[in-house]
Amino acid sequence: MQQSERHGFRDIAAKIRQEIMDGRYPTGTVLPAEPELADRYGASRSLVNRAMQVLAAEGIVRPRQGRGTMVTWLPPMLHSPARYDRATRENNGARGAFDAEVRARGLEPQHEITTERAEPPADVAEALGLPTGEVNCLVRRRRLLASGIPVRLNASWFPLDIAEGTVLEEDGPVIVGGVKSALAELGYAQTRAREQIIPSRLPTEAEAHALEISPERTVVEITHVGMTAEGRAVEVTVSVAPAHYVTAQYEFPLA
Repeated sequence: MQQSERHGFRDIAAKIRQEIMDGRYPTGTVLPAEPELADRYGASRSLVNRAMQVLAAEGIVRPRQGRGTMVTWLPPMLHSPARYDRATRENNGARGAFDAEVRARGLEPQHEITTERAEPPADVAEALGLPTGEVNCLVRRRRLLASGIPVRLNASWFPLDIAEGTVLEEDGPVIVGGVKSALAELGYAQTRAREQIIPSRLPTEAEAHALEISPERTVVEITHVGMTAEGRAVEVTVSVAPAHYVTAQYEFPLA
């Protein structure tokens, strides 16, 4: 009996998963209530509930108190050097690479942004060539959502002598092309960058809360350092996203 029941809820999870990916239940919408799904699949409500637990563990759906179960499935976003191309970042007035990526999927990008002048962590200060123990940076923190689904946390650090009193201090998605375009307009166009990727780690409590994921879901962390033609580092952006939302791809010459 236990064996057949296990296959039952996994079969139901597979059917719902496929219908989500086929577009019957679009990303950002709420699934029918469990009694309705039980009737549809000819199963008990307890089996449907267990199927929902499987899908939630995979990051495909997310129960929300008082709002039902939301579809949170997204095709992984491709993380590659091409996303930083200016034409891509500014396409149709996009507010940066994330904005353009989400719009291309037919979803609505949303930005929750705060800024402050702050003392950078030691590794950020080192990357920017700044002394430690001083309030010498502007940090622009962003929670980025796609049709209401949190998919990325960004913290971008800039030397205060560059960013102070500029559009980078404004709260809100006001910069067409994102921070790289803003820096270029200020005379600090970036010509190269380096990235360090931690492909899988557990989120902090604050990250799990902001991304609305369970503490057991792994995240990917990307540290991006942007530099001018003169070799000055003018941006350090640390991004954290649920691992199942990101696929990294790089192309490079071989000797």
